[in-house]
Amino acid sequence: MSRLSKIEAKDWDAELQAMTQPDTATALEQGLMRFFAHVPPLAKGLVGFAGALKMHRALPDRLVELVRLRVAFHNQCRSCMAIRYKDGVKAGVTEDLVCSLEKPMEADNLTPAEKSALAYADLFATDHLAIGDAHYADLKRHFTEAEVMELGMTVAFFVGFGRLAATLSMLEELPERFQDKSIPRLSPWGEAAIQVR
Repeated sequence: MSRLSKIEAKDWDAELQAMTQPDTATALEQGLMRFFAHVPPLAKGLVGFAGALKMHRALPDRLVELVRLRVAFHNQCRSCMAIRYKDGVKAGVTEDLVCSLEKPMEADNLTPAEKSALAYADLFATDHLAIGDAHYADLKRHFTEAEVMELGMTVAFFVGFGRLAATLSMLEELPERFQDKSIPRLSPWGEAAIQVR
């Protein structure tokens, strides 16, 4: 059971409804917005920021989905780990590739750029002050400075809101394994997944 009440889409602020079109989404796709709807002005700002991250993305969809899932593991956000976004799947994120996230630096099906981004995301999610000059130099071997900044903003979004989602314990719509609280630590690899928008 979620720790806060979910607001039904029909009861959301009218402008928030117009921005998100929840009537075309499943309950799982409505996701955290059902909680954010408690504070409509903040929710609308978040929709704008998340929309900008997606609509103006320069980074490849495959890389963003891999980073999202790796951060979800560190956050132990069960809903984040159970979901696969269609744009990532369309860009080649298969379950075999997701399994590579268990040990990304040893994986032979990840590019050097993906490994660099994943190493950065790992530290950002676990020990952000350990990120130093060498990490940024490695990122700049693969990405423009604008892309590095985009990666940082994307990872910050995933870390912060993934941790918030984990604390809310939004498990009801997830596959059974992700609902089982007796399993203390899950991973996005090797599990049943749900494909959404």
